[in-house]
Amino acid sequence: MDKSKQNKLGHMVVLSSFLAVFVLFGYRSSFSMLLGPMNKGLGLSVSALSTGYSLMMVIYAITAYFSGMIIDKWGTKPCYALGAVFTALGFLITSQATTYLTYLIPYSLCAGIGTGMLWVTSTVSVRKWYVGKNYGTMWGIAFAGAPLAQVILSLGLKSVLTTMDWRVAMRGLSVVVFVALIIAALAAKKSPETYGMVPVGVNPGTKNDKSAAEYLWSVKEAFSKFAIWGDIICFCTCVCGEFLAWTQVVNYWVKDVHLSLSTATYLYIVIGICGIFTMPILGILADRIVVKVGNEIKGRKIMLIMAPSLGIIAVLLLLLSKVSIVFAVIASMIFAGYWAIEPGGCAGYAGSVYGRKSLGRIWGLATLIIMGIGPATGSFIGGYFYDVFGSYKNSLLFALGSFLISLIVAFALPLSVTHSGKKAEDKVSAEI
Repeated sequence: MDKSKQNKLGHMVVLSSFLAVFVLFGYRSSFSMLLGPMNKGLGLSVSALSTGYSLMMVIYAITAYFSGMIIDKWGTKPCYALGAVFTALGFLITSQATTYLTYLIPYSLCAGIGTGMLWVTSTVSVRKWYVGKNYGTMWGIAFAGAPLAQVILSLGLKSVLTTMDWRVAMRGLSVVVFVALIIAALAAKKSPETYGMVPVGVNPGTKNDKSAAEYLWSVKEAFSKFAIWGDIICFCTCVCGEFLAWTQVVNYWVKDVHLSLSTATYLYIVIGICGIFTMPILGILADRIVVKVGNEIKGRKIMLIMAPSLGIIAVLLLLLSKVSIVFAVIASMIFAGYWAIEPGGCAGYAGSVYGRKSLGRIWGLATLIIMGIGPATGSFIGGYFYDVFGSYKNSLLFALGSFLISLIVAFALPLSVTHSGKKAEDKVSAEI
């Protein structure tokens, strides 16, 4: 096997995932910044606008399930190509909105389908190419596209929104996401087996190379185990608190803490700046933990305990932002640490338990459940509680409880699952 070609193709997969994550999280960060201007320009309440985002996430979740099946059958190129068209239309058509329905329908439908093609595609494609001590590092590099989007798009949007209408900003974003995903589609690659290769992290030709004999889990059998349900609960409760913060935090700093929009935006950008470094660094840390404990499942579980712990600390510090802006800065830095671990960590745990070959459909269905409940609930509750109580205090307490549930379930995650009398952990040594 040509090792240099293996690395080259693997790096192209990481590049595609990087661009997909850039677009996906660009949608998230842009909503938090566009919320205030849209609230003023369209005359709609915060909860009404947040409902559009919540509905988008429901459609995103449904689409993500089908993207998993597309990946297993045709690879990642079709997903990125469809994502390019629909994410661009989501911004472009919504920029013409004048009523609630002309905002709600195109934003939720087009953006939901477009972004739904990105998450499962990016996580699964990296997992198919990198295993064991290599996965965390390479996913960390790919996931760095998320904070980079937050920094670049937030700074760009800030410049546009202070001088022009939010509609102009959305039209510009439509071009950015289309170009990024077309490049991702061109660079995307199928599974390594298609090219006569094995994943990076598996030593071909050695007695530990068991990838060819990897057990193929059916979706039904996989979902009969607590491992996937525990992983789903961990991720779902975390993203519930996470999306509440992402969609409302700028408004929280402006409304409750009484900071200027400019200051709140810079605080938001702190998360992105820190994330650019924490993504690869904590990815490397995760891989080192896997090597140290000698069991990938156990290593990924440790990281899933760490992530919600950081989320809890970050929310507590957000609540203290009223005392001093220093707490807001520290909260942003810690939030970047949480962000670097949880999303990739959950996919990594599922991949280490169920293997690469079965991951597309399994993680697609898991994402349908997670993203159909967590983000929609979190973003809606954040806006709704603000409208009802007149502050974000109860919204943040809700997020705190969500992270706490994730932490408790993470401790209960199993270190092995059985199928046909054999343990899935038996193949882990081949991937370290």
